[in-house]
Amino acid sequence: MLTSQDRIETTHAGSLPRTPELLAANAAREEGGDTTGFDTLLRGAVEDVVRRQKDAGITVVNDGEYGKSMSSPVDYGAWWSYSFQRTSGLELDDDASWMTTDVQSAPGDVRLTGFGHRRDRARFAEAYGDPDSGIYTRKKPGSFPKVTGPIAYTGQAAVAQDAANLKAAADAAGVSDAFITSIAPGSATRIVNEHYATHEEYAYAWADVLREEYRAIIDAGLILQIDDPGLAESWDQITPEPSVEDYVAWSRVHVEALNHALRGLPTDRIRYHLCWGSWHGPHTTDLPMRDIVRLMLDIDAGAYSFEAGNVRHEHEFTVWDDVTLPEGKLILPGVVSHATNVVEHPELVAQRIERFAARVGRENVLASTDCGLGGRIHPQIAWAKLETLAAGARLASERLWR
Repeated sequence: MLTSQDRIETTHAGSLPRTPELLAANAAREEGGDTTGFDTLLRGAVEDVVRRQKDAGITVVNDGEYGKSMSSPVDYGAWWSYSFQRTSGLELDDDASWMTTDVQSAPGDVRLTGFGHRRDRARFAEAYGDPDSGIYTRKKPGSFPKVTGPIAYTGQAAVAQDAANLKAAADAAGVSDAFITSIAPGSATRIVNEHYATHEEYAYAWADVLREEYRAIIDAGLILQIDDPGLAESWDQITPEPSVEDYVAWSRVHVEALNHALRGLPTDRIRYHLCWGSWHGPHTTDLPMRDIVRLMLDIDAGAYSFEAGNVRHEHEFTVWDDVTLPEGKLILPGVVSHATNVVEHPELVAQRIERFAARVGRENVLASTDCGLGGRIHPQIAWAKLETLAAGARLASERLWR
C-alpha cells in the first residue's frame, strides 16, 4: 500500500459516477433484458474510469464500484445491496416492514430500529418529508432481502470479474495501487435475520461468507477496502439514544466478527472505511468521532478512511491530539465532501491535509474523500472534486516537504 514518502498520495472512498450507457445496461440486466455485450461494456467503462482518475491526479484508484449493480444515478445502495446478490440463504421480503419498524432499546439491550426511524429523521420530520428539501430518502421498497437459511458466498465469478477488470485497467494506465470495496459483516447484518439464533452468530456467519470475497481481492494482488458505515451510522437507528458504553459494547461484536473474517490476511493490503451515512440530511444525531475512534483502530487494517471534510465532522481532526495512531498505520481523511455541490478550494484542501499531517506525521496521511461520490453529486462536480483534491495535495506536499 502506498504511503506518502515524498508527497501526499491521493485516493477516494469508492463509488464514482456511472456513465449513462452503464446505467442503462444495468437497468436492462436487472429487468432480465438482453445482456449481450454487457461484459465488454463493463470492461471498457472500468478502463475509462481508471484512466480518468489518474488524469485527475488520483494515485490510488479503483473501479468506481462499476461491477456492483446500480441502475439509477441516485441509488445509494450499490455498496451494500450487491453483497446480497452474491450470497445464498436469502429470500425477498415483499413486506419489508422492518425498514420502518420502531424497536425500543433498553440499557444493556441495544436494538436497531428500521431505517425510517432514525433520530435525525424524527427531529427534522418536516424537512425529511419535503421532496424539495434536498434530503435523499429512499422510497419504501416493494421487496428486500432477508436471511431465511444458512448463508454462503456465491459471488466467486463476480468478484473475479471485478478483479480482472481493475487489474487490466490499472496496468493499462500504469497505476501501481488499486482497490476494490467490500461490505463489512456488521453492516451486512442490518437486514432481517430469520435463521440464526443470536445476533453474534449472525454476524460471524456474514464474516465467514465475506472472508471469501476478501481473500479473492487480496489474492488478485489488489487492495481490499472494507465499507462499514454501520459502525458509526447505526447509532442514529437506536431509540432511545443508548449510552456510549452500551453502543460500543454492541458494536464490538461486529469488530470482532470483522477481525475473524480478516484473520491471517496482510494488514498492509487492507483499508477500512468509516462514515456516518451518505444521505444529505442534517446529521445532528451523529455519534462523535472521539467515541468510536479507538474501536475503529482495533480493526485489523493498515489504513483507516473517515469523514473529515463535511461541516458536521471537519472539526474532529483534533481527536488526533489525544489518540495515537498505531505504528505502521495510515489515515485517509476525507478532505473533499460528497455532502455539498460546492467544490472545495485547493488551499482549503491543503489546510485540511496539513492538520492531520501535523498530528500523525505527513508520511501517514493519504488525502481522500468523505464518502463515495457516485450517485451523490452531479458527475461533473464529482470529477471537479477529485481534481481539487489532487491540487490541494500538491499544495500541501510543497509545504510539507520544502
